[in-house]
Amino acid sequence: MREFCGLLEEDFEEFLVQEKETSYRKKQLLHWVYRKGITNYTKMSNIPKTLKSVFAQKVRLNILTLKNIEISQNNETMKFAWQLFDGHKIESVLLCSGNRRTVCVSSQVGCAAQCAFCASGQSGFIRNLTPAEIIEQVVHIHHHLLKDKKKVTHVVFMGMGEPLNNYSSVLQALKILTHPKLFALSSRKTTLSTVGIVPGIEKLTKEKVNVNLALSLHAPNQELRKKIVPSARKYPLEEILRAVRNYARKSKKNITYEYILIAGVNDKKKQAYELVNLLKNESCCINLIPFNPIPGIKLKCPAKEAVDQFRTILFDGGLRNTWRCTKGEDIAAACGQLALAREEKAVIS
Repeated sequence: MREFCGLLEEDFEEFLVQEKETSYRKKQLLHWVYRKGITNYTKMSNIPKTLKSVFAQKVRLNILTLKNIEISQNNETMKFAWQLFDGHKIESVLLCSGNRRTVCVSSQVGCAAQCAFCASGQSGFIRNLTPAEIIEQVVHIHHHLLKDKKKVTHVVFMGMGEPLNNYSSVLQALKILTHPKLFALSSRKTTLSTVGIVPGIEKLTKEKVNVNLALSLHAPNQELRKKIVPSARKYPLEEILRAVRNYARKSKKNITYEYILIAGVNDKKKQAYELVNLLKNESCCINLIPFNPIPGIKLKCPAKEAVDQFRTILFDGGLRNTWRCTKGEDIAAACGQLALAREEKAVIS
């Protein structure tokens, strides 16, 4: 059985030809799902019953089941827990700031990267999500926003999983999200975050999706990075930087470097100066993110003074940087907190 939200425009055209249906039905169907966020064929009033029946039998829609919604105290963050057809669960997050409404999507159930600061990988990798399972996270949240006459404005692949370890599904999802006749989100408002899967970055460089790329850096040298990001053992920092800089040249977009600040681990003056030396003369932005507490993970958030000192060194070295405001910590929806279970512990020595 095919999945509606995993189909490209040409797939719909081919399917309608096979079913001897007129081509304008494609526009109607896509409008219901991607403009109105409707994921129930029975609610599509201008679609014939016969076609609804055919689609219901051959093209699966509404494959995510909403299990829970948690709302932060300031109402700026919402965490959605979904159940998949096989019983596994994933989480995605809606971040609201002014007129900006960003959906943080998951691309895998669990994660193999097992970064020391992140809850998603503590239970290990379970399976990849399909393109439709990724897209429906956005569609359902879009429908939720439409009730208040709002809509999704940005999408970031920063939820559970390493996107480039699920390359084919993520690429399909990116094509659907940014296709003008499908979800129609601007590539400028779509960001993929990776720990640095070099083959995936190189393949993405050859594609036409041209989305923003963010690298989970977290350390200014290979030795420290291997302790924080275990997957760094496979891909040396030098190779990763070469790949992302090539992506920047081809896409004509600056790279964002994400840097989780962990007290006593990577937040010292020494690391700040190393980071300046590593990224000097590069047009980029460093997104500094103080560690968010996670049950079972024995790491600490740095003091405000340490963050200020780190930022000053970067600014003095000519590196643009931001201090990401923590959102959703009270509902375990902040950066690194999405998880299926949180029993494992992580210690950096």
